[in-house]
Amino acid sequence: MGCAMKKVAIVGAGKIGHMIADMLVQSRDYQVAVIDKSPEQLARLKAATPIECIALDVDDPQAVARSLRGRFAVLSAAPFQVTGKIAEAAALAGVHYLDLTEDVANTRRVRALAATASTAFIPQCGLAPGFITIVGYDLARHFDQLQDVRLRVGALPQYPSNALNYNLTWSTDGVINEYCEPCEEIANGELVQAPPLEEREEFSLDGVTYEAFNTSGGVGTLCETLRGKVRNLNYRTIRYPGHAAIMKALLQDLRLRERRDVLKDILEHSLPTTLQDVVIVFVTVTGMKKGRLVQETYANKIYGQTLNGVERSAIQLTTAAGICGVLDLLADKRLPPQGFVRQEDVPLKDFLANRFGRIYSMRPPQALGMTGT
Repeated sequence: MGCAMKKVAIVGAGKIGHMIADMLVQSRDYQVAVIDKSPEQLARLKAATPIECIALDVDDPQAVARSLRGRFAVLSAAPFQVTGKIAEAAALAGVHYLDLTEDVANTRRVRALAATASTAFIPQCGLAPGFITIVGYDLARHFDQLQDVRLRVGALPQYPSNALNYNLTWSTDGVINEYCEPCEEIANGELVQAPPLEEREEFSLDGVTYEAFNTSGGVGTLCETLRGKVRNLNYRTIRYPGHAAIMKALLQDLRLRERRDVLKDILEHSLPTTLQDVVIVFVTVTGMKKGRLVQETYANKIYGQTLNGVERSAIQLTTAAGICGVLDLLADKRLPPQGFVRQEDVPLKDFLANRFGRIYSMRPPQALGMTGT
């Protein structure tokens, strides 16, 4: 980066928080502190990564703000339920704020705080929302007239071995939330709310059949940005065929949507985690260019890889790379320094050229290092 080391705080010492801390420490451009209410989680993280640990309950924004003062930014890798409180603490402390949330209500809260903030508030910096939004907008902006924007993303086990064809590779709370909340899309030019787990479709990529269906939050702010400019815009999560039907039975027929804690307990005690996963990004944009109907597609698969000698899952790498890449661009003064910053404001070319964003350009597994720009 070619600048003085910047002090940042990460809230959340789980898998993704640990991954973000590793990336930033290895870059040698950031001095990292991790905040979590669990001393045990912090101790495990500190044993693997040289960081400052702060045991603190983020339910108290004033206390969090005191721990943030003097830092460049805070990055939230905490559960979506508490991101609003972390954003409030960032506003009180006068530091930049970045998060990974797919939760629509919390993003609205972040936006409200950004309206009077002296720093940048950049939510939804992960994979979806996040990178998928950056790609979708970059493709869309090259058309003279837009017709359809289709965003598809999935984090899947390479070797599915159960009826759900799924392993826990990400936040269980986050997965359940996006399967339960209404989904924003543009249909026939109108902004509408669509039900989750519906509008199922099948497609093939590299000879493998997948299904995709509505889930909440992955589109980020793109519907608002392209409203009035596109006929249809939707986001769907990719899974192996059969997953949606079982989840609908659990959430709707057995009414576990009303007992999310029970569903979380079932999933976490039944589905193993895996580092052998693949992230699929599939974006298709159709519209007019120079009087002709044209379709452009971005398709990519990212696999779990070794980072600085440690095996990491694809969802860990892509999610952490998203927020770390945006942080780098903010530190390099390539993003607005104040107010609400959308993922659409992040240039795809700059992101993919970034040392963290380059993970999205990697093909088969290989060893990664994060040092340097």
